[in-house]
Formats: sequence, C-alpha cells, structure tokens
Amino acid sequence: MIRRGFADLPAGQVHYRTAGSDADRPALAMIHQSPGSSKQLEGLIRALAPSRRVLAPDTLGNGDSDPPPPAPDIFRLAEAAWGALDALLPGQFDLYGSHTGASIAMEIAIAHPDRVRRLIIDGMGLYEATAQSEMLERYAREIAPDAEGTQLLKVWHFCRDQYLFWPYYNRTAAGRLPNGLPEAGELHDFVVEVLKAMRTYHHSYRAAFRHPKRDRLPLLRLPVLVACSPSDMLFRSFAEVAALVPGARTAELPPWGDPGFIAGAAAIFATFLDAAGPA
Repeated sequence: MIRRGFADLPAGQVHYRTAGSDADRPALAMIHQSPGSSKQLEGLIRALAPSRRVLAPDTLGNGDSDPPPPAPDIFRLAEAAWGALDALLPGQFDLYGSHTGASIAMEIAIAHPDRVRRLIIDGMGLYEATAQSEMLERYAREIAPDAEGTQLLKVWHFCRDQYLFWPYYNRTAAGRLPNGLPEAGELHDFVVEVLKAMRTYHHSYRAAFRHPKRDRLPLLRLPVLVACSPSDMLFRSFAEVAALVPGARTAELPPWGDPGFIAGAAAIFATFLDAAGPA
C-alpha cells in the first residue's frame, strides 16, 4: 500500500508518497521528473517497496506540494526536497532521481555526503547553448486558465506529445520518437498531475534547463548508477553523463513500452542498491 502525507517546512508543505518498511536495508528516496509528480513513480515504488522503505516527495510547484519561491534554481528545489527527506528519513538513505529529479538528487548527494549512501541517475539531459536557449524559450511555457477552458487542451497535448515528439513542439517526421502512447489511464493520471500544478510546473523545468550539470556531475563522491532507457528522449546524453561521474556504473533500462519495464528497471536498481562495498 502506498500511503500519502505532508511535511511542513519553512519553504511550504511538501506532499509525499511512501511504502514499505524493511528496516534491514537503507530507505530509498525517489525524486520525480518534470512535469508531473511522485504519482508517476508509483509503479517503481510498488516494485521496490517489498524490500525497503521508499519515500517520494513532490517537488515544490508540482503535484500537491506548495508553489516554489519566485524563479527557483535547482539548488533551492534541492534544499526543499532535502528538508522533507531529512525530516522523514533518519540516518543514511539511498537516492534516485529522474530527469529534473536527477539534478535535484545530484545536488542533495553533493551537499549531504554523510547521509546519501548511493545515487541512481535515471535520465539526465545535457544541452549546448543554442538548444538550452530554445528550451528555455519554448519548452516550459506558462499556461493560465481562461473562461473557454483552453488550458485543458493545452495541458493534454503538452503531456501527450511528450511521448510522440522531441521536443514535444517539434510535431514533424524529424521530431518523431519511436515510442507510442502509454495506456490511457496512465496518460490521464499524468495530465491530472500537471493540471494541479499548471500555474507553477514551468519553474522546475526552467531550473533544470539552466542548471550547470556538466560542472556539477564530477563533484559526486559516492557510488552512482547512471541508467536510461533507449526509449527516453534524454538517452542521447546517457554516455556523456556517465563519463562525467567519477567511477559511475551504467545500465540500459528496458524500452518503455516493454510490459516488463517496471520489473526490469526495479531489478536493475535493487541490484545496484544491494551490492556490497563500493560501486
């Protein structure tokens, strides 16, 4: 069973999902991608929770967590996520981050090496200056409600087309991704989570695009697994990310459309987390 709660922090209320209770292994904290929330991690939470406690907060401005401060950077988002993890997970714990969550998790690991035991980076994008400028200008647009309800269609197409094109607004044959759409219920849940945070979701996106990942990745000083699915639009950065992390292990995850994706990814992550000694 996945349970839900809130942590009261100076930055605001942080909503989280948690499951599992095995005290023989360190807990695992999971930081979700943007946009969305920890709702999108429920499959992995359920798969990993039988052997450890798993806790996944919604980052500020996403899901059911409070809005972030104006124009936050990744450091501010990491500080807020750390506040929740520090309050809810005593002692050492392992850490997982996907996409924007990978940048947040990386900064938590750098800032708190005494508490973070192992780190999983699941998809991280590295951008050259021109692509970075384009992403900042076009990818994370602000969406406001209006009397005609056009925000509903804008969010729906924004979420749907992320599965079909890269970037999502490049709706051409050249921009077509090899993936199909997920199951209708999964897409619906994704859209609902983004709608909840429609006014603020873009802040964490922009923070991730601006973050100097190439400068920060070499600062990691703990066992790190760099993982990515070939279906992931960020797979093109997989090798470079791994090369920037001192002593990183790597793992190619199953394709997203594979019925065994969750079980396969969870098995890869558990093997890394449960390994004895240094990575």
